[in-house]
Parts: sequence; structure tokens; C-alpha cells
Amino acid sequence: MQITTFGAGEGVTGSKHLLQINGHQLLLDCGMHQGKREESARKNRFLPFDVDPIRTVLLSHAHIDHSGTLPVLVQKNYEGKIFCTPATRDLCAIMLLDSAHIQERDAEWLSKKSRSFIPPIYTDNEARAIMRRFISIPYDIPMDVGPDITATFKDAGHILGSAMILIEYKENGRRKRLLYSGDIGRKNMPILKDPWEPDEADIVIMESTYGNREHDPIETLDDKLADIINRTYERRGKIIVPSFALERAQEFIYALKRLEMNHRVPSIPVYVDSPLTVNITEVFRLHADSFDDEIRKVMEESGDPFELQRIEYIRNVERSMQLNNLKEPAIIISASGMCEYGRILHHLRNNVADERNSILIIGFQAQNTLGRRIVEREREIKIFGVKHPLRAEVKVLNALSAHAGRTELIEYGMKFKDKAEKVLLVHGEDDARNALYKALVDSGCQNVQLQLEATPLEV
Repeated sequence: MQITTFGAGEGVTGSKHLLQINGHQLLLDCGMHQGKREESARKNRFLPFDVDPIRTVLLSHAHIDHSGTLPVLVQKNYEGKIFCTPATRDLCAIMLLDSAHIQERDAEWLSKKSRSFIPPIYTDNEARAIMRRFISIPYDIPMDVGPDITATFKDAGHILGSAMILIEYKENGRRKRLLYSGDIGRKNMPILKDPWEPDEADIVIMESTYGNREHDPIETLDDKLADIINRTYERRGKIIVPSFALERAQEFIYALKRLEMNHRVPSIPVYVDSPLTVNITEVFRLHADSFDDEIRKVMEESGDPFELQRIEYIRNVERSMQLNNLKEPAIIISASGMCEYGRILHHLRNNVADERNSILIIGFQAQNTLGRRIVEREREIKIFGVKHPLRAEVKVLNALSAHAGRTELIEYGMKFKDKAEKVLLVHGEDDARNALYKALVDSGCQNVQLQLEATPLEV
């Protein structure tokens, strides 16, 4: 077998891993690079491998950094299949169309800047076309994906529909197993079931996003969130929450539900100002079979976990603009999660300079994003090309992260200490990946190594 990583080998976006097994090529994920706009556009426009030999894509989950360049395959006349779980398929049907709209707007912006026409990375029609290649398969059902090659999705517990991918194949007369971790979820998180616990594999491709740091315990979330809401309410301020539309927004709304049920916060209006988030929340309601026992109990006692006494889900632009005139305390949840585009930019522009307000960061902020600059509390931040003083209080809640933290990643890697030929670390910034590598080696896992970008590895 040969493994070549073309994205998220030495970073956390653009996941693409090409496998060659007995002459058959499989692609694990086809994700979008995220970061500086012009650099991202350049990297996402061209796939760094020949598409013609690929007949199968195995998609771990719907996050854009894992799925976002699938429509580019249409431009290369891809005629193969894309396998994923049913929830991932439903989410991609929404998210890829939303991404196409973003690509078209970005292309317009870049064209104006360069004074020459620059086409979008892909179009609405190409996003629709790639969806016709999708085949959804539930967890734990083996599927044939090549000659004497089977793949099985296992619940990763990361986001709705997320999967680890177990690939079994025969090489030189011997059955072998490759495990692609995708993004590993956390135990005891609200909404979703705990991640599947693997036992053995010959080759492991493993994420390392939080290899150098822990998350706050999920048990601390409600107390910290209640404190932020109550203090901001006392200042008569607003809480602006940049949120990823998928999973993070639903977890945050569910946390508000718990606080409301237990009468821990005042009656405060909540606005979910993101058409994408509204649509994705509907998909969550369709896939309650993925929910854990805790949320099922809440549903039995209090009904819909994503409904509050004073919540408004906003789709249209006119209603979104009306939020600019709010004078009373409120919570505004809006995309994008890293503050790079979307309605959140308008809410930040209108609220960052007011010290009564709070900016509540609830997700990972990649380098070179506006979200990272806010987390680092720069004195001034640029929004729509204009500098604004950052006077609002900035708070970060790490407890909601859907990624396994350092301890959980070490535990995951150590499962293969004596049971795998190689454990390849991917999907991590240098500090995180190197820290996880050292921790595993120091713990006796001598089969671990750092996977390099665009470098074929024979295993």
C-alpha cells in the first residue's frame, strides 16, 4: 500500500489522503484549505493529484475542511462514488451549496481586486452535481469499495454523522486493516454518543489537532456560560457568538436549554442569525437516532432540545439587519465560526467597540483568521477593510470542542502501541503534532511518525 497526504498533513485544513491498494486508488476526504483568502483560493482551485484513476472517495464527515473541494471533482469529470454516512450526506447537501455561494462571492471580490475576471472555485451547479455521486451507508455495515477491499464506518463521536473509516484489504495473501481516524470526538459530550473504541489495526492515520493542550471539562461548561451571560446581562450588553453552523451551534443552543430549564440565567432573547445553522438544525432533528441517552431524557421531559422560550431562527436578510438596532441585552449566534465571512462580520462590526458587550469564542480559530486575532485580543481588528477598536470583553469556552483533547489523543494512539506497524500523525499544527508525537514516543509507542505532505509512503 502507498499513502500520500495532500492536505492536513502539516496543518489542520484541506484533508486529502490518497491510498493505492493493489493498483486501486481511494481518496480519504477531499477537504478545503482555509486561511488567507488568496492563498486558500489558489490551493483549493487545483487538486494536487490525478483524478482519473480514483474510483472511490470515502468521506469521514461533513466539515468543509474535509468535504469542501468535492465539487471540484466534477470539473475533472469524476465518475466514481462518494461513500459516507446518511447524516453526512444530508449535511453535505446543505453545506456544499452554501460553500458554492461563498466561492462565487469570493470570486467576485477577487475579480474586483485584480481588475480581471476570476472564476469561482466551483459553482452551485457543480455542488449539486457532485451530490449525485453520494451513496450513504450506516455505521457498522461493511461495503465493497474495490477489488478485495471493504470499508466500514465507525461512529467517531465528533459531529453528527462523523466516522472513523476501517479499511480491510488483502496484500501478499495477508488480510490487513487500515484505520483512518478522521476527527476524533470526545467522551461524555452532550447530544452525540461516545466515539467507537478501536482495538487493532496494521496502519493508523490519526489526527492530532489538540495534541498539545487539553479542553476544559465539559462539566464546567454550564457554570462558565451562566457566569458570562449573567455578567453581560448586568452590563446591559449583548453576547456575540461566532459559531460553526454544524455541531457547535447546536451544542451551544442545547447548553442554553439546560440553563433555561434550571432557571440559571435571566430571560434573554436568543437570535440564531444564520440560514445555514437553521437548515442544519433541521437535519439534527431528522437524525435523533444518533443522540445519546442524556439528550433523549431532556427530549422526553422538555421537548425539542433546540427550542427555547425566546429563540428566533433567522433566515432572511431584512430580519438580520434589524438586529443592528437592538438596544436591549441579547445573545446573537452567527456564522462563520472563524469570523472570516458571513453575517457574523456585521454583528462584530456593530458591537466590538462597546465594552458592555461580550464576544464569546466557542470554537477553534486557525492561524491568520479574524477569529484568531480576536482570541489574541489585538487592540484593533479589521472588518470589511476598516479598523475597529476591540473593547468588548473576549471570553473563550474550550469545553465545547468536538475534538479529543491531548489526554484522549494519547489514549487513542497508545491503543496501537504493540498492534500496528505504523501510526501516522496528520491534521495538526506543528506545535500540536510534535507534542503528540513526543508524548506517544515517551510512552513507548515507537511505531509513530509524522506524515509529510505530498510524499508517498510505502507501508
